[in-house]
Amino acid sequence: MLKVLLKPVEGKCFHLPEYLTSGSSGADLFACLDEPVCIAPGETEAIPVGFIIAVPEGYEAQVRPRSGLSMKYGIGIINSPGTIDSDYRGEVKILLTNFSKRTFTVRNGDRIAQLVITPVIRAEFILTDELLSTERGEGGFGHTGN
Repeated sequence: MLKVLLKPVEGKCFHLPEYLTSGSSGADLFACLDEPVCIAPGETEAIPVGFIIAVPEGYEAQVRPRSGLSMKYGIGIINSPGTIDSDYRGEVKILLTNFSKRTFTVRNGDRIAQLVITPVIRAEFILTDELLSTERGEGGFGHTGN
């Protein structure tokens, strides 16, 4: 099992990320708030989780929306998936966006996102004048139909 170090932010609440089932690939993240935060329709708020993370080199932490919040309340993550790089050492905050038509309130301890740790493959980018052709070619958005 991969070890990921977490450091609580001084003077703030703190809740370890938690895998809720044995098959969960994402660990739930919990809001760390002194008071509730209301997110108006169409607005985004940076919600802190109360810790700094040290992702091992060669990995990234991906922040993903919780399907229940998306389905029931229209709450998502504007930059999904958000990436926490291995060299970032600031407090983790989740960019929650209200895609619904009703104000949504986030309270301390609410499960607000999922954290997935995944390997990263770094590429060497090589400039060339020609690429191999494919059957698809330049077919872009919607090229295969609906």
